[in-house]
Amino acid sequence: MTTMDLRYPVGEFNPPAIITPDMRGPAMEAIAALPAKMRDAVRGLSEAQLDTRYRPGGWTVRQVVHHVADSHMNAYIRMKLALTEDNPTIKPYDESAWAPLADSTLPIEISLTLLDALHARWTALYRSLAPAQFSRSFLHPELDGPQTLNRQLQSYAWHSRHHVAHITRLRDREGW
Repeated sequence: MTTMDLRYPVGEFNPPAIITPDMRGPAMEAIAALPAKMRDAVRGLSEAQLDTRYRPGGWTVRQVVHHVADSHMNAYIRMKLALTEDNPTIKPYDESAWAPLADSTLPIEISLTLLDALHARWTALYRSLAPAQFSRSFLHPELDGPQTLNRQLQSYAWHSRHHVAHITRLRDREGW
């Protein structure tokens, strides 16, 4: 397995050129399932295993869990901004600078609990949207053009699978 494979265990995110309404349900299910899948991925890991990097130069399992909580909180807020403002410009954040902060050394249960609550709210909000609302958008200064909620939904379904796979593939490789 190459380093690139370890970095993108489910492949890189390539947004579909056209996002159809029938693609929304599976993406919402991936987001709804993330908390349970993350808990399953880390179940039974020791502190030493949680502090193992999923790939050379990558984050530790603990940092991955905390990163997903950070990232998904930002995505949820961006969604709410897109629903309540007209194409707002959002504030990006430096995820690499966030990963070594002290809160990323806390027990993972803190972020797992946060993900349970956050994903319950996020999924309920996605499921409540009228079809036209998926065209609502925000501007991300680091990305080209408006980012629709349709695209964000596909992106975070991928992101959920991506980071769970970092952990499960590490477990497979290490025989945990």
